[in-house]
Amino acid sequence: MSSELSVSKQCENDNLSLPALTDATLELEQTVALLRFNRDDVRNALTGTTLVEDILAALEWANQSPQVSVMILTGEGSAFCSGGNIKEMQQRQGIFGGSVQEIQDKYRRGIQRLPLAMQRCEIPLIAAINGPAIGAGLDLACMCDLRIGSTRALLGETFLNLGIIPGDGGAWFLQRLVGYQRAAELSLTGRLVKADEARELGLLLEVVPIDELLPRSLALARAMAAQPPQALRLTKRLLGAAQRMELPDFLDLCASYQGMCHNSQDHQEALSAFIEKRPGNYQGR
Repeated sequence: MSSELSVSKQCENDNLSLPALTDATLELEQTVALLRFNRDDVRNALTGTTLVEDILAALEWANQSPQVSVMILTGEGSAFCSGGNIKEMQQRQGIFGGSVQEIQDKYRRGIQRLPLAMQRCEIPLIAAINGPAIGAGLDLACMCDLRIGSTRALLGETFLNLGIIPGDGGAWFLQRLVGYQRAAELSLTGRLVKADEARELGLLLEVVPIDELLPRSLALARAMAAQPPQALRLTKRLLGAAQRMELPDFLDLCASYQGMCHNSQDHQEALSAFIEKRPGNYQGR
């Protein structure tokens, strides 16, 4: 059990059961969830493990659980996530084997469900990058809203080094973080980026020593989770919608969401808390 986050198989107040996972663990403290990838034997690879299914299950659980406000994703052991399993690629096993049509179908029904689910996630996602995040591992981090890296973080869009392309949608996410020119340079060279440079490029929000990674990530998550939960989820949805919509349609959506917020009990509580100079006591209503 983590010293920073107490494990809870149920949320005592709301009888909130955690989903059963195989290659990851999920912990809950009040409204902050911590998802740990637990396959250090393969450097938390997304293929040849059940990590994709585990992440999907955790995201679905979070969407259906209004008591959950923020989720942190991190890796156990030396790596955050090594992406695809190289041995499976070499032997053309699993997702990497079959005809063109068969591989296409495996990607669509397999790892490509991950970026769609990450984009649909209603709560903020924080990647706490403890070590290397390579290939699809980097792409997974880029799918999160925020990324905090330890000084041991090493990032790379390395697909071309193996003669393949980012089949999980990484080219879509990366250029939205660092711009087209920098994304092109990283993708077309396949070079590795250390933590400090990753922060300069905008891939990482912050870089901290390894022993401060979870405490800092949890502090950020708790600051978000302290906000009114309905408005927090609506703001997350707006940030995603802003990347896809034209301004007039986006403003219509903002007006609708704002009407919902102004009619919430949490809005009145926020106003009272602000005037009375105290923390808000929000109920998600």
